[in-house]
Amino acid sequence: MSETTESDDMKPEYDFSSGVRGKHYLSYQQGTNVVLLEPDIAEIFRDSEAVNHALRMLINLAGNELKRNLAKKI
Repeated sequence: MSETTESDDMKPEYDFSSGVRGKHYLSYQQGTNVVLLEPDIAEIFRDSEAVNHALRMLINLAGNELKRNLAKKI
């Protein structure tokens, strides 16, 4: 690790004394899917559960059409 210097951007109010190194390492190693929602969409879908529910409904509605389109890409 590098030593702290005067040029560091760390502010005195940052407190990592109770931080856990590598806390999310294993979950990120398995892969992540980060999707940025535009503000108008984020107002409606406030969390990942709401987004996943809506996408599953869309998949069910699309049904065979979606499966055909995916099969064409393979």
